[in-house]
Parts: sequence; C-alpha cells; structure tokens
Amino acid sequence: MPSVASITQAEEVQKTSPEQAIPLYQSILAAAGTDATARGDQEVALLKLAQCYRDLHRPNELAALIHDSRTLITSIPKAKTAKIIRTLIDYFSEIPNTLPLQIDVCKQTIQWTIQEKRIFLKQALETRLIALYLDNKMYSDSLALVATLLKELKKLDDKMVLVEVQLLESRVCHALRNLPKSKAALTSARTSANAIYCPPLLQAALDMQSGILHAEEKDYKTGFSYFYETLEGYSSLDDPRAILALKYMLLCKVMLNLSDDIQAILNSKVALKYRGVEVEAMKAIAVAHQNRSLQEFEQALATYREELGNDPIIRNHLASLYDKLLEQNLVRVIEPFSRVEISHIAEIIKLPAQQVEVKLSQMILDKTFHGVLDQGAGCLVVFEETPIDKTYESALDTMKNMANVVESLYEKASKLT
Repeated sequence: MPSVASITQAEEVQKTSPEQAIPLYQSILAAAGTDATARGDQEVALLKLAQCYRDLHRPNELAALIHDSRTLITSIPKAKTAKIIRTLIDYFSEIPNTLPLQIDVCKQTIQWTIQEKRIFLKQALETRLIALYLDNKMYSDSLALVATLLKELKKLDDKMVLVEVQLLESRVCHALRNLPKSKAALTSARTSANAIYCPPLLQAALDMQSGILHAEEKDYKTGFSYFYETLEGYSSLDDPRAILALKYMLLCKVMLNLSDDIQAILNSKVALKYRGVEVEAMKAIAVAHQNRSLQEFEQALATYREELGNDPIIRNHLASLYDKLLEQNLVRVIEPFSRVEISHIAEIIKLPAQQVEVKLSQMILDKTFHGVLDQGAGCLVVFEETPIDKTYESALDTMKNMANVVESLYEKASKLT
C-alpha cells in the first residue's frame, strides 16, 4: 500500500518542515484510486495539507484547497463531509487578518451546498457565517441571515442548530446595544436547549451570555453566578475561553465593591491554572478601586491596555467604574469648600482642568451636589444642601385624609336616609 507509506512519510516530514510536506500531500491527493483505503488516505492528506497551510500562514492556498477539494468531498459520506468542511474553514481562524477571506470562502461553499442540495451542511455553514459576520461587525448582515435561517430551522425542528443561531442572535443584538431583544433571543435559546441534550460547550456559551446580560443590568451578583458556571464548563473541557469567564467573575466582584474576595477566587482549584497577565490586569484594577486611586486606575489601564481595552464588555464596565470613581474623588475634594478654583481641584486630583470642569458640570446637572460653575472666575461655587420643607406634603396628606373622612360620612348619611 504505497499511499499509506506516503502518508506516514509526509507526517514525519511535517513534524520538522511543513513546507517540504506540502508536495507529498499534494501527490497523495492527485493519485488515482477509488477504493476505500485510497479515499481514506486522501481525506487524511486533505486535512494534513490544510494544517500545513495554516501553520505556514497561507490563507489563499487554504482557500484554493477548499475549492479544489469539492470533487473529492462529493465522494465522501455526507456526515463526514460536514465535519471536514467545517474543520477546513475553522483553520482560517488561526491565521491572523483573514476574516474577510474566511467570509468569502464560507459564502462560496454555501453556494456549492445549495447546488448539491446538502441542506444540513448549508445550515451549519450559515451558522458559522453569522458568527463570522459578528466578529467582523457586519451586524445588519448577521441579523438578515439569522431571520432567514430561523424560519428554516423551525420548519425542520433542528433544535441543536436552533439554539446556536438564537444564541448568536442574542450576541448580535447585545453588540447593537438592543438589550431587550438580546434577552428575548437568549430566553428562546434556553427554552430550545431545555428540550434537547445540550453539549457542555454550548451550555457554557449560554451561561456566558446570561452573565453578560445580567452584568449589563447591573445585577453583578447573578452575573457572577453565571460566569462561575461558565468557568467550570470551559475548564472541564480545557477550552481557552475559560480565562475570559474568570476575568468577568473578577470584574463582577470589583463592580460589587468586594475586591477582598478576589484573592480567594484566584486561590480556588479551578482558577489556579489560569494565573497570568490577564488575571494580573484585573487584580491591578481591583487594587486601584480598593484604594480609590484614579492614578493607579489609569496606570493599570495603560499598563494592561491590550488585556483590558480589547474586550468591549470589560472596557464598557471599566469606563462606568472610572466615572464612578472620579465622582467619588471629586465629592471628597470639594467637600470642605464653599468656593474653590477648578485649577486647584484639577491639581489635587491630577487631571486636566477641562476634564474636571466637564465632569463637575455633569455632576451639578445630575444633582450629585448643589452648586454652580463661575466660568468667568474659573471657580466652583458650592451651596449648602437646603433641607426639604415638608409643610406642603403634610398639608396635602391632611387634605387627602379629610376628603376620605367626608366621603365616609356621606356614605353613612346616605344609608340612614
């Protein structure tokens, strides 16, 4: 069996030099042979050649391979075909800056599945395409495809793919800040998931999205519980997304002003193996918040820019936390004064005077404290909080009670006559 020998030889060469293994795999794919053994070797060669292109970062060759392998794929059983094509397309995700090409390849392959009338493979690829649109921030395209695909899936009653699509719809709506629709889609996904066996990875993804939406509503306690479930789910399968769940858990504790609990979480058995720069970034934020120090907070954001700035969920919550911390610091600084220069406040708090002025005006409008900005003199004038006169409220309550008494007496008088 020369092809088996060739496969073994190519695999050995691939370990040391993927470049030299490419022609060996190409020769196996080009070799004639219709028996089961030859087809099996060609399947292996196809995936191994794709791995070589992935490792050498050659996306165009990988795209050409997916296109040229269609003849071979048509001779493979349909169940196996779906797995091979999804694997080949997933290889793109490990090559940087290939998202547009990955979308094009996915679209072309979907057109091919329509011609071949492979409905289930088409739906699986369209689900993958929705995720790619989401990653590429093509939200309108995502929602259009979701609407079409949901109609098809409900007719076929394919619950597993239905859960995935509804979860993706929830993620797209969340990215568009349409939280009510995002919650509705997630509820639908959970309802569909309850009717089937939900694989651990999909269940963890559902828990992750639930935690994110609860955190958006400032319900960090419930969000923490969901993120903990997510961490356990991903950790049991050694999925790299577990570190993200751990970061969100720590974020919830910081937002709840329970920074003391962070060390206990990091010392737990599940979290120990994920210690690294991602966790250190969240610890730096927790320490800055605990010390109520804007300088330390900004220093942490600058030091761990990649770990904290690239994730939109963490970035949004930290912006809210920074705003809250700035308010607390400003209130503490202006508390002893009735009139103070804005430049003096900026000097104490070590921030630009313009930024301080904008924030003070916002706080006055929000009625965080009573005062006015005297821009001509560059000063903040703070007023004492006047006690609320409750005379009017008391008078209204008395009149309301009197009205009730009069009505009651009138009813009793009516019964007597």
